[in-house]
Amino acid sequence: MGQITLEGMEFFAHHGFSDEEQKTGNRYSIDICIDADLRAPGLSDDLSDTLDYSRVYGIVAEEMQVRSRLLEHIGYRIIHRLKEEFTGITKVTVDVSKYNPPVGGVVHRSKVTLEESFIH
Repeated sequence: MGQITLEGMEFFAHHGFSDEEQKTGNRYSIDICIDADLRAPGLSDDLSDTLDYSRVYGIVAEEMQVRSRLLEHIGYRIIHRLKEEFTGITKVTVDVSKYNPPVGGVVHRSKVTLEESFIH
């Protein structure tokens, strides 16, 4: 087993509970940790045996363009897209952060962490 992690992916997107947030947009950060069997790529040194980082990033980028009211919904969609696209994933953890959330005070980021395990 092993983990592949992409940290600090940043996007500008139009998410948020209020219509105003959806209209103006905001900056978001995504961190992903994927647990999978990495023995084959460790032995073969072949990209086709592992989870291609650029494909993972592409999936996240696509999901970030789908407007959502809740950070939880974004994270859930990302997890399930990754599971659909890649075989051998046993667990995915996703942090979805929104910079400067409109909470009536100074908050650098709000963050939701979702984790889902998959049994084969």
